[in-house]
Amino acid sequence: MSESKRGLVERLDEDAVICAEGYLFELERRGYLQAGAFVPEVVLEFPEAVKQLHREFVRAGSDVIEALTYYAHREKLRIVDKEHLLEPLQKGALELAFEVAAEFKDNPPLVAGNICNTNVWSPDGSSDADVRSKGVDGTKRALDCCAAAGATHLVGPYHSALGLFSGQGPTDDEWKWGVESMRQVAEHAGSVGVTLGVECLNRFETYLLNTHADAARFAKDVDHPNCRVMYDTFHCNIEEKDIAEAIRSCADVLCHVHISENDRSTPGQGNVRWAENFDTLKEVGYDGWLMIEAFGLALPELAAATKIWRRMYESEEQLASDGLAFMKAEVAKRW
Repeated sequence: MSESKRGLVERLDEDAVICAEGYLFELERRGYLQAGAFVPEVVLEFPEAVKQLHREFVRAGSDVIEALTYYAHREKLRIVDKEHLLEPLQKGALELAFEVAAEFKDNPPLVAGNICNTNVWSPDGSSDADVRSKGVDGTKRALDCCAAAGATHLVGPYHSALGLFSGQGPTDDEWKWGVESMRQVAEHAGSVGVTLGVECLNRFETYLLNTHADAARFAKDVDHPNCRVMYDTFHCNIEEKDIAEAIRSCADVLCHVHISENDRSTPGQGNVRWAENFDTLKEVGYDGWLMIEAFGLALPELAAATKIWRRMYESEEQLASDGLAFMKAEVAKRW
C-alpha cells in the first residue's frame, strides 16, 4: 500500500500514531496572536505562519497535523461578533493542514480536527430539555465537521456541562437524560461514519462521569457501536485507586488515549505511574491513538479552566519533541 493511502488503521498495524498539539501557545510566543476571545484569526491573517508551525511539528515527530480550528464554534464566535467568519475559518484551517500534509510526499501525515467547549448551558442543569437539545445539535454539527474533514473520531467530555455542579452525584434522571442525548448523537455519528470517544473527568471538573468504569457503563447504556470511550492518564491519576483495573474496566469500548502528566506538563517528567499505564494498555490489546494532552498560559479562558498559573514547560516545541520521544520509547519497549 502506498504511503499516501495509508490511513489510521493501517498505520496502527505497524506502530503507534502520535499527534502533537500546542499551536496557539507557540503562535502567541512568536507574536502572531494575542490570547483572548478570538484567537483563530491567525488562520485568516497569517496562514503561512500556521503552515510553518505544522511543518515543524511534523519534523519533530508528529504523525498527525491537527487543524487549528480551536474556538471556531458558532456560539463562541457570536459572543465577539465574528459568527460570519465561522465557515471561512474552519475551511481555512483544514485547507492549511491538508496543504502541509501534501508536502510530505514520502510519508504524508494524517490530518485531524479540533473542537472546543461552548457557553451553551443552563443554571438549572440537564433538567432543561431545550438546553439538552442545543447540546445534541451542537455536537451533531461538530460531527458533520469531522466528516467533512475526513476525521474518524470525536473525543472529549461532551456528555455534560463542565464546571457545573449540583452538590451531589448524578441522579437517575440525569444519567437517563445523558444516555438519551448521547444516543441521539451516536446515531448521527453512525450516519456520518465518525466514532465517539466519551471522556470522564475528575470530580473537580464534572460530576456525571468521574471514573473510567463510569464512562464504560455510560457507553454501554447508550448501546450504539459508534459510542465508545477514551482513557486519560491525568484524570486516572486523580480518581482511580487501581490504574490497571481502570484500563481493564473500559478496555472493550476503548478507542482513544490521552497521555497527560500529573501537572499537565511534559509526559514522562512528573509522577504518573507510566509503566503501569503502558503495561496495561499493551495487556488489553490497545492499538489506537496515543495523544499528548498538555496545557499552558496562552489562552486565559483555558488556563483558568485547567488551573494553570505557571509556565509548565520551556516551549511548545520542547514539549512536543520530548513528549513524542517519551511515548515512542515506551511503545518500543512493549509493542
